[in-house]
Amino acid sequence: MGLDIDKIRADFPILKREVNGKPLVYFDNAATSQKPQVVIDAIVDYYSNYNANIHRGVHTLSQEGTDAYEQARKKIQAHFGAEKAHEIILTAGTTHSINIVATGFTDLLEKGDEIIVSALEHHSNIVPWQMLCERTGAILKVIPMNEEGSLVMDVYEELLSPKTKLVFVNHVSNALGTVNPIEFIIEKAHKVGAAVLIDGAQATPHIKPDVQKLGVDFYVASAHKLCGPTGVGVLYGKEEWLGKLPPYQGGGDMIDQVTFEKTTYAGLPHKFEAGTPNICGGIAFGVALDYMNNVGFDAIAAYEEELLQYATAELKQIKGLRIYGEAKEKTAVISFNVGTIHPYDIGTIVDKLGIAVRTGHHCAQPIMTFYNIPGTVRASFAFYNTKEEIDAMVAAVKKAVMMLS
Repeated sequence: MGLDIDKIRADFPILKREVNGKPLVYFDNAATSQKPQVVIDAIVDYYSNYNANIHRGVHTLSQEGTDAYEQARKKIQAHFGAEKAHEIILTAGTTHSINIVATGFTDLLEKGDEIIVSALEHHSNIVPWQMLCERTGAILKVIPMNEEGSLVMDVYEELLSPKTKLVFVNHVSNALGTVNPIEFIIEKAHKVGAAVLIDGAQATPHIKPDVQKLGVDFYVASAHKLCGPTGVGVLYGKEEWLGKLPPYQGGGDMIDQVTFEKTTYAGLPHKFEAGTPNICGGIAFGVALDYMNNVGFDAIAAYEEELLQYATAELKQIKGLRIYGEAKEKTAVISFNVGTIHPYDIGTIVDKLGIAVRTGHHCAQPIMTFYNIPGTVRASFAFYNTKEEIDAMVAAVKKAVMMLS
């Protein structure tokens, strides 16, 4: 079944506003998604009716908050297909999730061990591993990319060896929209005994992953790209791997027994959830997943593919416009430049016309270096966007090019 776009758009209050006297056209969804009213209501409801700290109190509000928070964990478990609820660690976001794993591997690597990342990574899936290499003496290797924005799998296979301990690849490139062949990557890594972490921040708004089917060791994502609030995310880890990693932080809620002589740690998931969590964020994350599952991920994917093809065709009619990243499989993201015009200049002008796009290197400087450009204009679409909005963006880009040429 197709989507009722008018009904969906009515669920998002921000889509009714104007920017610079023009109707808002929000095409910065890869940076963060907008929030439906049910998610906003869930946050207000928590603070209005049962705000209390969780896991610690016997009083009613604490028990209600704990129940709601743990119910959200079960929703996240079901959504990602995890076998056990305690394999779901609630974090502050994808970056936090990655750093938990990167720090945890400090005592599990030796000098000369090798870890592999890809040329398509967000800085959050590069810098923590560089820091890990500095701590351990491990060697960082990179899967190269080609002109169309795809990873070169032949080289990946050549990089793998018995020395490979970890492989880290994003499911979808935030800068180009490329969908990486993670099933192949995971399978090949496991054959040499390496663990795999998949950064799903950009994939999960468009693709519903099944971590058991994938066989992945770690999968990370952020709520705010899934119509949920900022400041909350998920780290899925196989129980055996989470058991091997030490706690990331010390504090309340992650302990079993504390004495001045020795502290013992709580079991999963609390071992990795020190301190008071983002309670309303976790609850609202569950509500956001309910909302998106009610819309339906198959329907979302089909509609966004339609938007992607339409926008690609329309933008390519602009003389001098180049799209970066034209892999055969990609999500609804278009990164482009026009001639020698700086992307920031285009972004500034189209904003005056109510069009929100992202400009810059998108925290993916190695990709920009590969193409020898300072950055791109990035338009990223969601299931609440329309072809009419794409027409408005194309007209705005044409006007910007005319003004800047």
